[in-house]
Amino acid sequence: MAKKKYSRNNRRKKSARMSAGSLFVILIAVACASLIRAIQTESRDSESAMTGLEYGNLLEVKTSERTPEVKKSYTGMDISFNPGAHIPNWVAWELTAEETLGTEKRKSNFRPDPGVKGCPSLEDYRNSGYQRGHMAPAADMKWSPEAMSESFYLTNMCPQSGALNGGAWGKLEDKCRLLASGQGPVYIIAGPVIDGRPLEYIGAGRVYVPSRFFKVILTPYSTPAMGIGFIFPNGRVEGGMQKCAVTIDEVEALTGHDFFSSLPDELEDRLESQADFDRWSRLCTKAK
Repeated sequence: MAKKKYSRNNRRKKSARMSAGSLFVILIAVACASLIRAIQTESRDSESAMTGLEYGNLLEVKTSERTPEVKKSYTGMDISFNPGAHIPNWVAWELTAEETLGTEKRKSNFRPDPGVKGCPSLEDYRNSGYQRGHMAPAADMKWSPEAMSESFYLTNMCPQSGALNGGAWGKLEDKCRLLASGQGPVYIIAGPVIDGRPLEYIGAGRVYVPSRFFKVILTPYSTPAMGIGFIFPNGRVEGGMQKCAVTIDEVEALTGHDFFSSLPDELEDRLESQADFDRWSRLCTKAK
């Protein structure tokens, strides 16, 4: 049987059909690409909108009902002070990226606040074997001379071992500043665990020496939003700060305080149940 011969017209018709098929594939690909770009744009717009959300006062803490307190707001921090223990129940502050760029020099001016009932004296700490450990660090207050000065009030101090203050506690403070510079603002609340079982009392004023300290950290506008807590012994921390990472829920259960209650309930539940130190640590060095 003779092979079928294609005319020039047949070849043109086949070529036209192939071109139409190729064009159809190209059009589908373009449409898919446009759809993907639209989804990505919508997602970015959604993330941008999230950064503009207002969650109320994230520094507001509902102190445990069983805990005495005198509240005071300073330039750079809010404090709940325990007049019976002579130390703060908690200290809360916000740290922004801009504030980490402050140039105010550290001025060590430890002193009591005469306006706060139960504030200890410098003599209470003298020769005690403990350092006057900042809850809100002076290095977070470089943005204002007033904030720097007020961070040295003894209302912001607890008797803290040098091993903790110069070790894991200080390293976590450094990490929070990295977090704020890349993912701020950061909301931080720190304090002692006042559980009726102090290591001892110091000074004539019998200042309570906590056996443990806590810190809770929230970045509600980062991508992703994250929360984490820490519970430290008042001494050397074996294994570094990562060994002390816990959920914010665990800190609340230990202290009786309620943190970040102005968040929407669903978001609060999610952020306060996190304790992924590795992921949180990576966020600390992630640029916006």
